[in-house]
Amino acid sequence: MLLTKEEVRSIFLDSGALMHGHFKLSSGRHSSEYWEKFWVLQYPDRVQLLCSEIARRFALDNIEVVLGPTTGGILLAFEVARQLGVRALYAETEGDKRALRRGLQLAPNTRTLIVDDIMTTGLAVQECLDLAAIHQALVVGTAVLVDRSGGTVNLGTRQEALLTIDVVSFDPSECPLCQSDAPITKPGSRKLS
Repeated sequence: MLLTKEEVRSIFLDSGALMHGHFKLSSGRHSSEYWEKFWVLQYPDRVQLLCSEIARRFALDNIEVVLGPTTGGILLAFEVARQLGVRALYAETEGDKRALRRGLQLAPNTRTLIVDDIMTTGLAVQECLDLAAIHQALVVGTAVLVDRSGGTVNLGTRQEALLTIDVVSFDPSECPLCQSDAPITKPGSRKLS
């Protein structure tokens, strides 16, 4: 079943995932809008539906492994892999990079799909691409639930986004919300220095 962009947007809005305020994003940039994926990821039926659209888009690509970064990407990797009938792997933070931990392996030339939740700069997906390259895996493509960059991030591979939006974000030195002394919230799970 095809899931439209309008239906994806409705899933996020109905879940209360779109928040307004002054946010420090995991990329370090600031925004007045934040898409909190965990408001959606708390509902298994919604996750299953979103992941079915990712699985549908890659159903004919002979995917062997679905790889996702911590934390939200792990849930998506598991469910997309389950729907495709393949293995899921998890890219966990180890120092300043992503790694396969607990002895998990990704063999050379394994047809790999990388999935993640919300993409702004593409950093987490790029870290997964770098991890796949270290293991000499064959990356078939990447998929995210929401691309906040408006489609401007180019990762050099096939990219699928269930919803592409253009959310304005600012370098902290140019943030009008900072200049107006609006209180800032740092949601997300990536540690910033």
